[in-house]
Amino acid sequence: MTKRIAFQGEPGAYSHEACRNARPEMDAFPCRTFEDVIESVRSGEADLAMLPVENSTYGRVADIHRLLPHSGLHIIEEAFVRVHINLLGVPGATLEDITEAHSHLVLLPQCEGFLKEHGIRGRVSPDNARAAREIAELGDKHSAALASELAGEIYGLNVLARHVEDRGDNTTRFLVMSPQADTTRRGEHEMITSFVFQVRNIPAALYKAMGGFATNGVNMTKLESYMIDGSFTATQFYADIVGHPEDRNVQLALDELEHFTTNVEILGVYPAARPRG
Repeated sequence: MTKRIAFQGEPGAYSHEACRNARPEMDAFPCRTFEDVIESVRSGEADLAMLPVENSTYGRVADIHRLLPHSGLHIIEEAFVRVHINLLGVPGATLEDITEAHSHLVLLPQCEGFLKEHGIRGRVSPDNARAAREIAELGDKHSAALASELAGEIYGLNVLARHVEDRGDNTTRFLVMSPQADTTRRGEHEMITSFVFQVRNIPAALYKAMGGFATNGVNMTKLESYMIDGSFTATQFYADIVGHPEDRNVQLALDELEHFTTNVEILGVYPAARPRG
């Protein structure tokens, strides 16, 4: 039986593309929400989860860091998808025919220059892959979708213009999640350790907690804070560091961290998909 990797969105979404790139041998399993993605793996309906965590243009993906600590899943890999946006139309349509383009609210501003140049009005859709599906169902040669080439392939749409995004560096980072942790050293680049923690209620607790990483030469590539249960006083931090928990300098930094925190939970130890400097 073919294994499945779950993602949020409709077939043809960029998360689907991430699944196809990272696990081409697995069946991609679409889910309605991020919570559904996690539950599908916990229940055994899917074997792995593909979750977006941040975008180079729009920052972190809302709610993901809140869900990770309680998911029961472990990060085993990271993946990057370059967000190429394409104008997709029904068979027989040309670029000159298109008067309106449908896509997600986040994608439309990324194509503002292209749309203005060609006199195309943007129309908001809940999801870029859904926009492609609805354009295929509508069959109107004057309407198009802004989505991935994968969406065009799935819904039988033609690429009328390729890579129409205004910026050439828009990238989304994904995490591959598994029910089982994998702490083996692997991959071509450094190892990444991701964890969450809460600081103790003492003066300069965060400053002191971070000091151990600096003094032990551990590179922290990400540190983000977010509220817990909607409270303005309860804050949790998410961090990525370069290194493996068994590295001596990482051990010393994590030991020092525990002196100034109430809880430290490692979410995953996995190979960096790109060199971290």
